Amino acid sequence: MQLLVNIVLAAALAAVLVVLGLGLWNMFKGGSGNTSQKLMRLRVALQFVAVILLMGALLIFGSGGPQ
Repeated sequence: MQLLVNIVLAAALAAVLVVLGLGLWNMFKGGSGNTSQKLMRLRVALQFVAVILLMGALLIFGSGGPQ
């Protein structure tokens, strides 16, 4: 189960990285502002999903601190 969560979390972080790269590429090549806005919104949504997954993984698999 923990391996599956790690894989899904890594995929979410990779998706954020890819969309960030696409946004930077669009900005540097002088692409349309509309595309930049869509990529920024997608990046923020993916970051939200990644943070929720990370917090869920910490909640489920965290050690709970010193005992």
